[in-house]
Amino acid sequence: MRPHKSLPLAVHDTIYTVLGAFISGFALKGFMVPNNYLDGGITGISLLLHEVYHMNLAIVIVLANIPFIIMGGMQINKRFAFKTSGCIVLLAIFLAFFPYPTVTSDKLLISVFGGFFMGLGIGLAMRGGCAMDGIEVLALYTGRKSSFTITEIILAMNCILFLIYGMKFGLQSALYSMLTYFTASKTIDYVIEGLEAYTGVTIISGKSEEIKRKLVMEMGRGITIYKGERGFMKDSYEVSEDCDIVFTVITRLEVRKLKNLVHFIDPKAFVFTNTIKEAAGGILKRRAGGHHEHH
Repeated sequence: MRPHKSLPLAVHDTIYTVLGAFISGFALKGFMVPNNYLDGGITGISLLLHEVYHMNLAIVIVLANIPFIIMGGMQINKRFAFKTSGCIVLLAIFLAFFPYPTVTSDKLLISVFGGFFMGLGIGLAMRGGCAMDGIEVLALYTGRKSSFTITEIILAMNCILFLIYGMKFGLQSALYSMLTYFTASKTIDYVIEGLEAYTGVTIISGKSEEIKRKLVMEMGRGITIYKGERGFMKDSYEVSEDCDIVFTVITRLEVRKLKNLVHFIDPKAFVFTNTIKEAAGGILKRRAGGHHEHH
């Protein structure tokens, strides 16, 4: 039965990867390359080599990523390395052969939309289980050997890259490129965390029975109950009572409705929410705090 079960997942991953490579190619050829803009990471280094030495971008991107694909095979697994190499070769093919139009030469539009499409492409590829850019793998590798977080390592690498670029092409170009990179990284987070962000809600109330009933019967939500103890006020520390702590997961759109419902039952109820980030696709998965971990 396993092949049948994994087939839709493989197709799913392939669609994400092909789409990711195609959209990243559009970001590079439609916005960034014609206007000498940079992105972060190995793609940024490839763009810099392309600008300075006028080397073929498609070939440079493949060659620059090879050491990191090998490192990914050793650090994570062979399947990840295979998928990543496939993704980068796909990107190179799109760059070399697809006639992307040059969309605009407006500096701000390139920074915002070039970054957006780049982030969308990378995010989709990561949902497909591969890294579009070898810097993710390098950061994962160095992160294990240092006390810095992976986000800090990537940031430091990109700062050096943009500094070199600024010295070569001027500060203004470097600043616009940093804006492109910032837009791309925010878009990646958005794509990976999922458009449908869920919110975990914890409710502590003396009227938990009524709240539980309303959540299940009216809002149709599954709930989990922690057995707790409430009370412990400063002036009556010894006085406490058992209570049910209610935990449920809802969509962002339902938060206001739930808070109103709880407030109606018990205005003194203690309610707090926290965003639940969907696990990122494939091997690399982002945790709150910007670290990566692998399955």
